Amino acid sequence: MLTTEITQEWMDKFYHKIEENKDYLSELDTPIGDGDHGNNMMRGMEGVKQGLAKLQKPDLKTILKNIAMSLISKVGGASGPLYGTAFLEMAKKCGETQDINALINAALDGIKKRGGATEGDKTMVDVWSPVAQTNEITQKVIDDAIASTKDMLARKGRASYLGERSIGHLDPGAVSSGYLFTALLETEASL
Repeated sequence: MLTTEITQEWMDKFYHKIEENKDYLSELDTPIGDGDHGNNMMRGMEGVKQGLAKLQKPDLKTILKNIAMSLISKVGGASGPLYGTAFLEMAKKCGETQDINALINAALDGIKKRGGATEGDKTMVDVWSPVAQTNEITQKVIDDAIASTKDMLARKGRASYLGERSIGHLDPGAVSSGYLFTALLETEASL
């Protein structure tokens, strides 16, 4: 059950994970992308933090929309629109349900529609999909999903331009998505 309190705590934990790992995310992005995923995500999470701090007694839909707009406006490349779409879809769905699994599934559908990627394309979808399909999110599900991208041939995004040379690298968007879900796990465990 996603609440305003859980969402704010979740974003705070995600902010710290991105802050701690921004250099690593950019290193992952260097051989198969523009080398800026970590910095882009950090800029986005700074926007999220500032945006949420300005809200006064917001409801869940307002929080999720605020997160989405911050990510869309601050994160460069494809990641901003994809992460933003995920949170926009959650905002739309939260009027019907606050079930976290249903919200993640709605987000995944939005990411797929926006980016045109599917499972096995070596994108963030390869983490969102296994998380959405499980009844219980665990660190093992997250870690296995991230690790699976290493041996994939990129079929979408900038890495797809490299063809076979994309094999052997973790997808940076999958790794940052892993941080997102690890932050959610840690938030749920702290309640």
